Amino acid sequence: MSPIEPAPPGRASDPAINAGSTSITGLLRQLTQEVTSLFTKEVALAKAEASESLQTAKRGVAAIATGAAVLMAGLIVLLLAAVWALATIIALWLSALIVGGVVAVIGFAMVQGGKKKLEPDALRPERTINQLNKDQAAVTRH
Repeated sequence: MSPIEPAPPGRASDPAINAGSTSITGLLRQLTQEVTSLFTKEVALAKAEASESLQTAKRGVAAIATGAAVLMAGLIVLLLAAVWALATIIALWLSALIVGGVVAVIGFAMVQGGKKKLEPDALRPERTINQLNKDQAAVTRH
């Protein structure tokens, strides 16, 4: 190669530049691998939290359904049995009102407990959000 001809693309004529570009290439390759690894781990964490949230939602729905079933069963059985028992002491209509009111309050409390498990705060992927914030802070620091 003559001194007038430029170096072929991808090759530097100075060995010092070669050493520097190799280390830059190596650093870029390492950065790419680490970013890919980080992204993969973040996606895995998000999937795990989504699965966890789905399980929480399933438990909430089951609690609501169970509460509703208990409410219905309670209304039927207790209203029939307790109303007749109280009717021996007080008027039949008043005994039905008292028993029905108590069972309705219990069922309502059970449904409210199940609804709490379905609130957005209970389903929020906290660990993923915290980790993404940490990653963002680490990237902006460097």
